[in-house]
Amino acid sequence: MDRASGYGPGGSGFESLRACQQSFTVEETPRLFIFLPLRLGKVRVGVSGELATHKDFMRIALDEAEKALESGEVPVGALVVIDGMVLARDHNRREETADPSAHAELLALRAACERMGDWRLPGATLYVTLEPCAMCAGAIVLARLTTVVFGAGDPAAGAGGSAYNILEDGRLGHRARVIAGVLEDECRELLQGFFDELR
Repeated sequence: MDRASGYGPGGSGFESLRACQQSFTVEETPRLFIFLPLRLGKVRVGVSGELATHKDFMRIALDEAEKALESGEVPVGALVVIDGMVLARDHNRREETADPSAHAELLALRAACERMGDWRLPGATLYVTLEPCAMCAGAIVLARLTTVVFGAGDPAAGAGGSAYNILEDGRLGHRARVIAGVLEDECRELLQGFFDELR
């Protein structure tokens, strides 16, 4: 239950990442969107520039988070996408598996790597409803994912720029581009509801 423990009344877990807004350019190619940041750092998808593709994939991640909620897990869902195809999707399963590493991101990464037959996933995008923790961010960087798109930020433990910035640090030999705040409100509300029920 330590995942996203900063969420809720009195916590800072619902601070918006709107301060991280940057401009970016988009070039569309068949079946694939390429995002070209104007500079390194978090890309905030704005109201006018928000792409349906990111929202569509985040809705799949939210479906996975709902499954976690139904199982009594912290409601986080994730999926790995390459060239518009979902390779793998999963949700938190720590309680179910008694495994502290059974976060949605790691489970989706493992399944995607198995499906691709390689531990490297260049060109892949990870969609996740909550900003990845340090453990997940390390695995994402080591797997060489190109982009991470998350919904709700986690100022207490997020490693995509909120508390730490492992995803863009570069000292692990790779940097992932970060897009924050896609369907942020829906992701936050799901987490808030879960923690409100525990109180």
